[in-house]
Amino acid sequence: MLPDSSRSSADKVKQPELMSQPTLETSRLILRPFCIDDASAVQQLAGDREIADTTLNIPHPYADSMAESWIETHKAGYETDSSVTFAVVLRDEACLIGAIGLTIDSRFNRAELGYWTGKPFWNKGYATEAANAVIEFGFADLRLNRMLARHLARNPSSGRVMEKIGMQQEGIARQDVMKWEKYEDMVSYGILREDWLQR
Repeated sequence: MLPDSSRSSADKVKQPELMSQPTLETSRLILRPFCIDDASAVQQLAGDREIADTTLNIPHPYADSMAESWIETHKAGYETDSSVTFAVVLRDEACLIGAIGLTIDSRFNRAELGYWTGKPFWNKGYATEAANAVIEFGFADLRLNRMLARHLARNPSSGRVMEKIGMQQEGIARQDVMKWEKYEDMVSYGILREDWLQR
């Protein structure tokens, strides 16, 4: 998806068959593009106040049509190399359990990882499993040099996911964001391609 300087200029031109977002698979999960049919499940899962409380950008209440509008942004994000968003689905049950993706800054060849998992699926290792697959995709397929992730300081469980996938804590930004009229500290993690290759 991102340009590879080792390719010729002809190779850099996207071919039509390369435009569709890939699907990733792990032992328990399938990470695939979202479709409009996922909207009701997204609204149900992301509409839980506890999901909104532990993430920065999920609104609450989660109104009708919000999920559809969000899903409709994904294709353009992928085609412009600015983002890639996966639906996280249980392999055996074909059940949507959350979302994970990368916001890509091609100027610096880096991306920010973000994810959420529906409350019924917490504490089962799904976020770590999905994040490992996306980290591999980012370094192996997108040829990124660096990936970062951030979490609210009061949500250490998200930080544990980042540590399990090989990220290192890089700092704490005090009162960096505002969530529901309250300033929040943000904890930053990062991993370099060279770190990932050595794992």
